[in-house]
Amino acid sequence: MTMVLVLALAGAVGGVTGPALADEGPPPADRQLLFYNHAYGVLDRETADAVEHSGYLRDFANFQVRTTTGADGRTWTGRYLMGRETYLELFGEGDLPGQDGTSGAAGLGLSTERAGDLATVTGRLRDQGVEPVEFRQTRDFGDGVPVPWFDAVFTTTTYDAFGAWGMEYLPEYFADPRGNTEPASYPGDVGRERYLSDDYQDRLMRDVTYVRLGVTETDLGNTVPLLRAGGFVVRPVPGGVLAVRGGTTLRLDSVPRDRAGLRQVGMSLNRSVDHRHEERIGRSTLVVGPGSRAVWTFGGTP
Repeated sequence: MTMVLVLALAGAVGGVTGPALADEGPPPADRQLLFYNHAYGVLDRETADAVEHSGYLRDFANFQVRTTTGADGRTWTGRYLMGRETYLELFGEGDLPGQDGTSGAAGLGLSTERAGDLATVTGRLRDQGVEPVEFRQTRDFGDGVPVPWFDAVFTTTTYDAFGAWGMEYLPEYFADPRGNTEPASYPGDVGRERYLSDDYQDRLMRDVTYVRLGVTETDLGNTVPLLRAGGFVVRPVPGGVLAVRGGTTLRLDSVPRDRAGLRQVGMSLNRSVDHRHEERIGRSTLVVGPGSRAVWTFGGTP
């Protein structure tokens, strides 16, 4: 899911009122509300095409190239690496309209595991002085009848190159057999593992455990309140912030717009490998093993 497809449809305008980035802020509530769902990045055309046609990625992960139709019939085609609970979505320059299709554009989706938690996140944003932007996304499976997919909340409708949103999958989507989702594991289960298929088990990649992105100072300021509202601990690090808690570590580096973009992704594996494999994919490098982890670096080593 991309920013332009949602923010272009948002009916309200909200924004962040001077978030502080120099400290960790108040401690989160006991229970985590938002968890890493997926990130997307717009890559140079050479790398995006190499990803799309990589035979190695098809063996490494549950890999898909898929076109999705969302609200108002808007479509996007992404390259997906799907794990047990998390995934990665990749585009090439020009695949998306406007500023979202430029190299270095990126986004971050954070989702709830229990129905009703997004409302709590929305309330926490207001407590931080943010007027949330709320939106309902739909999905069309090809018959022209949109199915409610998820509710989303943003901190603003304006951004330079990166945006993050909180989201909560809807019961109507889980009830539609075309979604190929799993039965609920507990009352109110709207979780990521239920949403994604078990096809990851037949591949090496298990989940995304680390994401590093370069974002502008403005985009960073708009993102920190959402991270805090979701229960992440946000710590200042040289040049940016580190968000921990919830299973996936997020690092956001404050950079000029021309240096923005997806930088590095760490992944856990379903099994340990006893050797190191390096795969060049366009202008990126995926290193798998030794052990039970892989690291994918884009555009050079951060």
